[in-house]
Amino acid sequence: MAFSATSFVLCFGFLLQILANCAGFAEAQQPTCSEMVPMVYRNDKISITDYGGVGDGVTLNTKAFRAAIYRIEHLRRKDGTVLYIPPGEYLTGPFNLTSRMTLFLAKGAIIKATTDVGQWPLIAPLPSYGRGRERPGGRYMSFIHGDGLHDVIITGENGTIDGQGGVWWDMWRQRTLQYTRPHLIELMNSRNIRISNVIFKNSPFWNIHPVYCSRVVVQYVTILAPYDSPNTDGIDPDSSSDVCIEDSYISTGDDLVAIKSGWDEYGIAYGRPSHGITIRRVTGSSPFAGIAVGSETSGGVENVIAEHITLFKMGVGINLKTNIGRGGFIRNITVSNVYIENSRQGIKIAGDVGDHPDESYNPNALPVLRNIMIKNVWGVEILQPGRIHGLRDAPFTGICLMNVHLLGQVRSRDSSWQCSDVSGSAFQVTPWPCSQLTGGQQTGVCSSYL
Repeated sequence: MAFSATSFVLCFGFLLQILANCAGFAEAQQPTCSEMVPMVYRNDKISITDYGGVGDGVTLNTKAFRAAIYRIEHLRRKDGTVLYIPPGEYLTGPFNLTSRMTLFLAKGAIIKATTDVGQWPLIAPLPSYGRGRERPGGRYMSFIHGDGLHDVIITGENGTIDGQGGVWWDMWRQRTLQYTRPHLIELMNSRNIRISNVIFKNSPFWNIHPVYCSRVVVQYVTILAPYDSPNTDGIDPDSSSDVCIEDSYISTGDDLVAIKSGWDEYGIAYGRPSHGITIRRVTGSSPFAGIAVGSETSGGVENVIAEHITLFKMGVGINLKTNIGRGGFIRNITVSNVYIENSRQGIKIAGDVGDHPDESYNPNALPVLRNIMIKNVWGVEILQPGRIHGLRDAPFTGICLMNVHLLGQVRSRDSSWQCSDVSGSAFQVTPWPCSQLTGGQQTGVCSSYL
């Protein structure tokens, strides 16, 4: 493909802008939303070893964790208490956190999940899902769990929380799961949550799942799982509000960040949207999506900002997904300043993604997707630039692509955009998008962003 000198200067200038953003990754002047939940330094501290914890990687420490957290709950210190995990490998079954506590992992500390499935309690399905996400009925409790909490911090000196998910992935592959796999961390109906400076690895299912939560900060975390590990999403805010995700590295087997809000008729009935979510300075790799919304969006998703994102070896860079029967809405989403390298697809916005919980979903519950701004995106080694497929009876509207350049190595039939049942505008897009996205600097939905 040939470019004019002017086009080359524009593209090179945009690339320099991205590199400058990466260079300033940790500088103090970078914008941040993390102040919504300030770090609290608690003076009262107990150690897991005070309650019989043994960090030899063999001793089962479930009783020690539960006893220590029970003690924190009943101490009721006004400013809360730190549960200190010293260096060592602490094997344990699942446990619940409590309010006004800090789980602090020292350098070299590893909290490791037991692989004995019999140690994992069953809990009720989420009301906005109606059943387990993978199997009917209940689901396994997450490794680190909490319900109805406030003022909880999980932090440390880059210690590790290891879900040892291999046994769960094998059950999924062999189709021997009886119930839905556990998350690594799930906090429900909670507020003022801060997770930072911890390594999460080998989650059985989704890694960090705040659901029905508000005021959640996830910052300076590393999330790791093998490229072929099933459904190991990084961070999935679900029917939650005021969520800040920043300055993190995620390399997993599924979406890096996926915003959700319930599943079909159950999510519609529960009616709690995800909104006020900021994703900033996230880097990672996945065979699926980098920044995703859906596909479970029946409660609605709105007012999302994702910016300064760096993605390598991806399935899809940016993915908004929903389906007939979902209902709900996806609106007012802005994704900007994204670098994508080596991806099967740059951008995908689709209305035919995801399964249904049961046969009782309403096929007439159609999602509304509108007011989507994607700007300042640079991609190289992109096999297919983008597909935007709305629904015949619910077209996607208000799509704006601005300064989006998704370049492949070789031109082929797959190197062009594909669109249907969509309307919007495009400005400075390479390769030129489908005809449904009209051009022109001062026309269409992009004009409000110029």
